[in-house]
Amino acid sequence: MTESAPDAALPDADASPAPRDYAKTLFLPKTEFPMRAGLPTREPLLLQRWERNDLYGQIRAESAGRPKFVLHDGPPYANGAIHIGHALNKILKDVIVRSQGALGFDANYVPGWDCHGLPIEWKIEESYRAKGRNKDEVPVLEFRQECRTFAAHWLGEQRKEFQRLGVTGDWAHPYSTMAYPAEARIASELMTFAVTGQLYRGSKPVMWSVVEKTALAEAEIEYEEHVSDTIFVAFPCKMVARNGSTLVPGQTEWNNYGKLEPVQDKLLPTYIVIWTTTPWTIPGNRAIAFSRKISYGLYRITNASIENWAKTGAQYIIADNLAEAVFKAARVETYERVADVDTKALAVGECAHPLAAIDSRYEFRIPLLDGDHVTDEAGTGFVHTAPSHGREDFEVWMANGRQLTQRGIETRIPYTVDADGALTEEAPGFTGKRVLNDKGEKGDANKAVIAALAEAGVLIARGVLRHQYPHSWRSKKPVIFRNTPQWFIAMDKPVDALGNRTLREVAFEAIEATQWVPPQGKNRINGMVGNKPDWVVSRQRAWGVPITVFVKTGTSEVLRDEAVNARIAEAFAAEGADAWFSDADGARFLAPDYDPADYEKVTDVLDVWFDSGSTHAFVLDDAEAFPGLSGVKRVRDGGQDRVMYLEGSDQHRGWFQSSLLESCGTRGHAPYDVVLTHGFVLDPKGEKMSKSKGNVVAPQTVIKESGADILRLWVSASDYSDDLRIGPEIVKTFAETYRKLRNSLRWMLGSLAHRVPGDDVEYERMPELERFILHRLAQLDGEIREAYAAFDTKRIVALLNGFLTGDLSAFYFDVRKDALYCDPISSQVRRAALQVIDEAFRRVVIWLAPVLAFTAEEAWLDRFPSEDGSVHLQTLPETPAAWRDEALAARWQKIRKVRRVVTGALEIERAGKRIGASLEAAPTVFVADPDLLAALAGLDFSEVCITSGVSIEAGEGPSDAFRLDEVKGVAVVPALAEGRKCARSWRVSPEVGSDPAYPDVTPRDAQALREWDAVHPGVAA
Repeated sequence: MTESAPDAALPDADASPAPRDYAKTLFLPKTEFPMRAGLPTREPLLLQRWERNDLYGQIRAESAGRPKFVLHDGPPYANGAIHIGHALNKILKDVIVRSQGALGFDANYVPGWDCHGLPIEWKIEESYRAKGRNKDEVPVLEFRQECRTFAAHWLGEQRKEFQRLGVTGDWAHPYSTMAYPAEARIASELMTFAVTGQLYRGSKPVMWSVVEKTALAEAEIEYEEHVSDTIFVAFPCKMVARNGSTLVPGQTEWNNYGKLEPVQDKLLPTYIVIWTTTPWTIPGNRAIAFSRKISYGLYRITNASIENWAKTGAQYIIADNLAEAVFKAARVETYERVADVDTKALAVGECAHPLAAIDSRYEFRIPLLDGDHVTDEAGTGFVHTAPSHGREDFEVWMANGRQLTQRGIETRIPYTVDADGALTEEAPGFTGKRVLNDKGEKGDANKAVIAALAEAGVLIARGVLRHQYPHSWRSKKPVIFRNTPQWFIAMDKPVDALGNRTLREVAFEAIEATQWVPPQGKNRINGMVGNKPDWVVSRQRAWGVPITVFVKTGTSEVLRDEAVNARIAEAFAAEGADAWFSDADGARFLAPDYDPADYEKVTDVLDVWFDSGSTHAFVLDDAEAFPGLSGVKRVRDGGQDRVMYLEGSDQHRGWFQSSLLESCGTRGHAPYDVVLTHGFVLDPKGEKMSKSKGNVVAPQTVIKESGADILRLWVSASDYSDDLRIGPEIVKTFAETYRKLRNSLRWMLGSLAHRVPGDDVEYERMPELERFILHRLAQLDGEIREAYAAFDTKRIVALLNGFLTGDLSAFYFDVRKDALYCDPISSQVRRAALQVIDEAFRRVVIWLAPVLAFTAEEAWLDRFPSEDGSVHLQTLPETPAAWRDEALAARWQKIRKVRRVVTGALEIERAGKRIGASLEAAPTVFVADPDLLAALAGLDFSEVCITSGVSIEAGEGPSDAFRLDEVKGVAVVPALAEGRKCARSWRVSPEVGSDPAYPDVTPRDAQALREWDAVHPGVAA
């Protein structure tokens, strides 16, 4: 603190007065809206405000009665902290929900969680293993309670993290698949499939996790690199005789299995060669598939390497396009093509099992079956067919069932592998050999089978293959295809409930009636549904909604009784799905109508995709639990309401598909009207994120360092239809973009501090520049509405960024700063500019609000302070059609083109230190283009160029004048302005000092000072 100066230090009364501080007379921006955002600190305060004011409730009340837009939340698993993919998904959802609300819809959002299934169960099992506990020794109800507690904990944690992203919704009343009413509804949906005859128990090969000991759906699979053993195996054949140069159907007798005994001189012993990457499936072989579309030949080895199993003189049938590759793999040095092979001969032919020569238990017939899945692109042109271990194998076997029976061939499919991945007694000679061990590692089955094939003399080559192989996305371990009894929903069975149509047919119709964003999503899900086998819905686990059906003992007959089903649903609603497991034999549900001894109670649980696929049933259709989402009358039904599903593109095979099939199977239509998909998040190099690579970007870290609005800007500005990239430098780039946007808002707020409410200028009396900006606002209004309606967030960001930084900051604000800061209070130009900035601010902030939820709120409250106000209660403001003036806009586009040349010339002058500020210049502008010259007529171009003067001349200008290649017909010769520099506005003008009362300023500034002094009498500036 300084002391007061002594009297002796005061100036003499006769001394010259101190120079006037003109800065105090300028209308400089004034605002408490800070330049430095401080988002990590400021955003939580806004979240508290929203919660305190019940913003969600305010929005609901404000939008009541409007057409509904429901974004039904695809439930994430409640099993850990959120990652950057979660952030992308939830932010995109929030931007769309907020924007639809701004467009005038009642856009209600209820968040949800998927709480059953392996993602949670696996976590509990991991904790057990760490403590040395055995899950199988824990009572099922106790285990289920641990799963429920775990899911509830992470539901709470994720809820806080999602809210921190600025996502608005009914966080106080989310849905969860483990809520009792939800479990009751899921069971009811499943029972509907049972009642309508679409649910059945069958035996098919399914993808099986040995580690997790359960069947898996395609949606639970990811493909990872894997090294497989490969073998070429020769199957002894008894089907061909030579007729000239063509092999045709003939007769042979079996001597011993594996050896041919010709009954005619022309009969030739021969072999069919297969190639497989799963040697352990050979004991399960029951057929060989070929294709009528492939050209096959009979080949005889004339010289084979002694190092391999293929023998000189042996004869093999192979696809002609693959013969060279096969013999190279078998190290065959020379061979000859003996004859063509007629595929008609293959169709009636048979082989012996390759292990029959050493084990009589394999003495059964191996038919050849025509299969559309067989190609000559790799392998041998023949496909080893083990119907226990592959979908295509199973399908071709089942498709030929009648023919096989007529031929006297046993059609029963063996169970050759058990739940632990061990070969069973139905794989004679290999019982107990493991395909995979408990850790998902390769077992000893392949080695044993390969050794046996070599002993039988039918192994002609072996190797390894590095390829993409299905893995469980939870355990990250390989899966196997295993034949096991499971519960299925039929895809191709016509049922009365669907108008005698199949579920697949109804699904295709529903896909056609849905809007897909981007459009290629339609092709993808069509392919998924078209190729989908019957939906396996059973899992051999404990944590989930059980398959609530009873089967008549000794049969496959499912009990269909609405009274029993009602008792089950009622019990679940009161006690949850635990009610099923607490009753040993189902007596509480069956009695008094049925004897529990006559029925088997199913203990499998439902596939979690069925759970999540049923969410529409207990969220969108439950008027009591979620009243804001009920009563939807969709566009397809003549209404205006729409339901959107929005998830990553992998959900075409997951939630989009399971929801589609569940709803089509129970209601005959899709649960959604619009489906939007986004890509995945990769690192800056386009690589998948992983902790081992150290390239993971955690949303929590970005929020802590930069704020959630930076993440929201990144999501909104990106092309979400493709994969997105993020890393520290990308975050910095968006932080810089954000800074420019924020500074534009800050400058508008500062300028508007001087606006007098109601001090408007009629549109017709506004300067052209102001009317041009209003035209841009009107133009943007249409473009932004269109982009938000199309869910095109990147276009929104591009439009607003271009407008704020290009049209406003770099042009309009730059030009108008002089008038806004220096013009008299009464200046019509100044008043019109403030009016236009007010209009621009209101629209820009509302347009930005869905994207920059926190920043827009902060700016809005700075301009319109209120205890309970919010920008998020606003809809997009209407813009007068009269503001659109295409002719005026065309003129100003030409003016701006010429201005660019002037600006470029002055930049060079500034860099050469020949001028400091542009106001020191008075360039001459030569314009040869008549259209551009006409655009400048009657215009104060010096004001537009922010110079103290400018001369316009027609013509090309001197050769050394400054030019821009992209603006033809304009040249600029820089020059210094003549006159004195105004002490207030810094304009250089010969008129400075012409007003004796204000000798160091221009006449304009003198008038401004007069008006300022009149308003502030006795106040020294």
